[in-house]
Parts: sequence; C-alpha cells; structure tokens
Amino acid sequence: MSFRKEPPFVHGTTPKTAVVLVNLGTPDAPTSSAVRRYLKEFLSDTRVVEIPRAIWWLILHLIILPFRSGKSAQKYAAIWTNEGSPLKVHTEKQATLLRGYLGHRGHKVQVVYAMRYGNPSVSSVLDQLKTDGCDRVLIVPAYPQYSATTTASIFDAVFSHFAAVRNVPELRLIKHYHDHRAYIEALKESVLAHWSMNGMPDKLVMSFHGVPKRTLLLGDPYHCECYKTARLLAHALDLSQEQYMVTFQSRFGKAEWLQPYTAPTLEKLAKQGVARVDVMCPGFTSDCLETLEEIGMEAKADFLKAGGKEFYLIPCLNESVDWIKGLSTVVEEQLIGWPTLLSPSDVAEQKLQEKVQKEEAMRVGATV
Repeated sequence: MSFRKEPPFVHGTTPKTAVVLVNLGTPDAPTSSAVRRYLKEFLSDTRVVEIPRAIWWLILHLIILPFRSGKSAQKYAAIWTNEGSPLKVHTEKQATLLRGYLGHRGHKVQVVYAMRYGNPSVSSVLDQLKTDGCDRVLIVPAYPQYSATTTASIFDAVFSHFAAVRNVPELRLIKHYHDHRAYIEALKESVLAHWSMNGMPDKLVMSFHGVPKRTLLLGDPYHCECYKTARLLAHALDLSQEQYMVTFQSRFGKAEWLQPYTAPTLEKLAKQGVARVDVMCPGFTSDCLETLEEIGMEAKADFLKAGGKEFYLIPCLNESVDWIKGLSTVVEEQLIGWPTLLSPSDVAEQKLQEKVQKEEAMRVGATV
C-alpha cells in the first residue's frame, strides 16, 4: 500500500485542533462542462445511486451526462452570483463566522470548509490541515438530518483519505443535529423574522430533499429525522397540524421516493383554495440550486399557475446570527475534552488584535 506524502513528524510541537464544515458541493462554474464534471463525481458515488455499477455506468455516461449537463447549467446560471455559487459562498462565510464566534467564546481552533463533490475537496482540505499541524479534526456535515446518501458519504471520503495516511489524527465526526435545541431555535427565529415582515401564510410547507423510499425500508433514519425536525419546529412556533406540512423535493428517476412530493403538493394546495404558502427547506443550511431555483422559481411558478395567490420562500439559515451561534453550540459540545481553550497569553494577543482591527476600521471610516 502506498501512503500519501505528508510532513515529517516533529517532536515537541503542540498539536492543533481543526473544525471542517463539509457541504455537498457545487460546480466550479455555471457551464455545461463544469456541471458535467460535478455530476459525474456526484452521481458516481455508490452511496448516492445504488444501481448495479455496469447498468448505471451506461445510463450515466450515455444519457444523463450528455443530456442533463446543459439543462442543469442553465439552472445554475439563473442563481449564480457575482461571488460565485450561492452554496459555496454561504458555506465559506459560515466557516469564517464560526471561526470568529468560537474564538470569541475562547476556543483556539482552525475552522475551514470542504465539499464532498467539487472544490475544495475533502481530501485536499485534510492534506492542508496535516501540513498546518492539526492533529485533532472535527468533521461537521452541513446536513442536520443523517442519511447514508449524504452524511455517510462524507464519512466515506474522510475514512478513504486517512486509509492512506501514516500518522492519522484524532478524529471526531458529527452524525446529526436534527433535533438539537440550537438548530431548532435558529430555524424558529428565521421563520419568525420572515413572518414579522410579511405576515403569516395559510400553510407553512417544510420541504426536505427526497431520497428513494427503499432507503427508508432498508433502515435509513433520514425520513424519521426530517419529521422530528418538523415536529419540533412546529411546536416551537406553536403551530397546529393543520398549519404546516412536510414534503420531499428533488425526485430523480422513476422509482418511488419519499412522499408527499413537494411540487405536486403545492399545486394541489393552490387548487384547493390555499391562497398563500410559505416554503422553507430545513434540511439545507445554505441556499443553493435546490432552494433558490427548484423551490424559489419552479415551485413558485407552478403554485401561482395552479391558482395560488402568494408564494414566499423563507431563506435558509445561511449566515444568520442565530445559526452561527447555534452551530457554535453544536461544535462546542463535540470539542469537549480537547484542549482548545485559549491560554491567558492567547487571550491578551486576541484582545490586542481586536483593538488594532477596531482602530483601523475607525481610521478607514474617518477617511471615507
């Protein structure tokens, strides 16, 4: 077995701690070629597609990649920003803010982000952390609800990387936080903030990403964790069962997926006379193609065409203060036992840096 090239071990060095926020991924650009590369990596994952390899290889390379890449690129182009892919932009900002918030709480940790598919890859980020001297690594999936198709795939990438590493760091992985009080509280505050500006809807629809129904029958807890999140959030918002519902989006292929499906459900609600719906996607912590385009554009158009009057997409948690605070709480609980607290000298240095930054900000502001 050949091992990955890594920096030599140096005696007497103080090991560092790192937190890696891992999201699904995104193409590098809203172009057909970039989307094709991304889809090839994503749809080649056996965790994502459990069809026999030989059959799936033919379907993927002869049908999906040639015909779907261009259409998907057009959808990405519709939501692309000047900063780049929304999912990548939000994930990067979350990591930056998480680093600052943990530092403010007294933790000396390195916080970075990675993508399961696309860039920066999990492996490249772990390589860099090794070079930086990090010997304790906490993996934080951006998925609150566990699924073998998402969270377990991240774990696969991590374990695969370290299978070829000689000096493996101490490793911790967060499986899920679908029912964590801090996550539910952040969701609640995001909904209340939206309602304070726009009023309440006739129906709140909580749309989660779908997975094939067979995964539930084979023991995947994702379905149950989605419903638990919805139940806890509804309770926090003091909603009755008639005021909200759970649906599943992004169905792919002809097999049965978790139901009810989001798009047909929204059309049905409109035809039943429901004038206004608010849709939120609690399973996504960052806005992305599935929230902004699939729900915010396609589902909205279908609802209004079917007779609905008002449609609101409640943004994902993104960089909201409540979510960064909540994510910090989730991470802090997993850091217990690791020596991450700042020393007195670290605290003094941090205060000095904050003072310098504040004075610089005031100076720049005075010259504008």
